[in-house]
Amino acid sequence: MPHPTAHEPATGSCRCGALQMQITAPPFMTAACHCDGCRKMSSSAFSLTMMVMRDAFKVTAGAPVEAGRGDSDMLTHYACPQCHSWCYTDVAGMDFVNLRPALFDAPAWTEPFIETQRAEALPWVPELAPHAFDRFPDPAAFPELIAAFARARP
Repeated sequence: MPHPTAHEPATGSCRCGALQMQITAPPFMTAACHCDGCRKMSSSAFSLTMMVMRDAFKVTAGAPVEAGRGDSDMLTHYACPQCHSWCYTDVAGMDFVNLRPALFDAPAWTEPFIETQRAEALPWVPELAPHAFDRFPDPAAFPELIAAFARARP
């Protein structure tokens, strides 16, 4: 699936389809997180995320339910009330949301460009992305990471 433009929204849904979402702009970053919380939320060795500007995201069907908070009150996770799929995370005070990219039909969006919390990665998980951080990148590094991501994507 090609990356959407403002005139070509991309749609995604939870496992059962009761919660439907739409984005009107492609992600500005993709990531894999290895923290213990993300591993437990995703029931996997890491979680995948794509960062999308808040004004480019909307729920088009269903009503997500809060599925927990992160280690701080900054993160609120949302899931489908029917199948309980973890669909997205709202980051308080930020102008973006973290969506689970596998819910959309764009395989390139599941490829992480950065990895966070590598210090907590399971020992058998190889580095997956061109940029890996033991914790989170310094906020000052994000403009260049975002620019590098944009250059690396068609």
